Amino acid sequence: MLDVAPSFPAPADACDSHFHVFGPPEHYPYAGELRYAPPVAPLDEYMALARHLNLTRFVFVQPSAYGTDNRCMLDAMRQVGIHRCRGIVDLDESRTDPETLAAWHALGVRGIRVNVSPVRKPEPGLAEALRPRIRRLAALAADLSWHLDFLIPGWLVRELLPDLRALEIDFTLAHLGLFPARDGADQPGFREFLALLGSGARHCFVKLTGVYRISSAPDFADAAPLARALIEAAPDRLIWGSDFPHLSFADKVGSVALFNLLGDWAPSPALRRQILVENPAALFGFAD
Repeated sequence: MLDVAPSFPAPADACDSHFHVFGPPEHYPYAGELRYAPPVAPLDEYMALARHLNLTRFVFVQPSAYGTDNRCMLDAMRQVGIHRCRGIVDLDESRTDPETLAAWHALGVRGIRVNVSPVRKPEPGLAEALRPRIRRLAALAADLSWHLDFLIPGWLVRELLPDLRALEIDFTLAHLGLFPARDGADQPGFREFLALLGSGARHCFVKLTGVYRISSAPDFADAAPLARALIEAAPDRLIWGSDFPHLSFADKVGSVALFNLLGDWAPSPALRRQILVENPAALFGFAD
């Protein structure tokens, strides 16, 4: 994956705002029913990619394969250090004590995942069932000065838009909101999403990540209109991430090629600096 050159130089302090690490299963056992076959993707492998792309700030995201057992990610964060990394945990709010939360904060944890399978089909009542937990997690995140990190399919984003609009803490939405790229930037749910983002809703951030999860066209060409619409609507609300190691898509995509897409979507160096440096610094609290 490192035999392809980046198409543009990453600015100083560029941040990968969404990636995962996986360790040997005998040390970090998987939790419950798996959505994908987890790879072994250790920190050293990721850091080789980061050096190749000149990424120097990192936001680890807890993968669903580990459930609420965050040890693999936290161990990797200890190796990198709080001056260069942040983390997003998954947790059971009824079982997580204040001492644990304080220890995680000291390591650099700054967010809580709200994770619903990206391929889950529309399901009546799911949004209503999620609302109480979103309120509980939002209250917990507010107490910690953390944010919520949503990985939810586009149809569920649309149903939860009133709840997202009402949040009084920062929150992120992964993978361009997970709206199907084949339906275009004018699809109703995405237009409503853009309206939220462009309406001055200062708490909402969108991750330009995992484009292969929404695209069905060669070279992900059908996703470009969605990415450009997001950039036009709210360039100060966007962050970029590699989504390494790409999980069930790893044999279909290249990490460097995905990075190079940002150069096509955001041709201005100043705009790329905003997405790669300024926005994640503000959201995750990286020092200058």
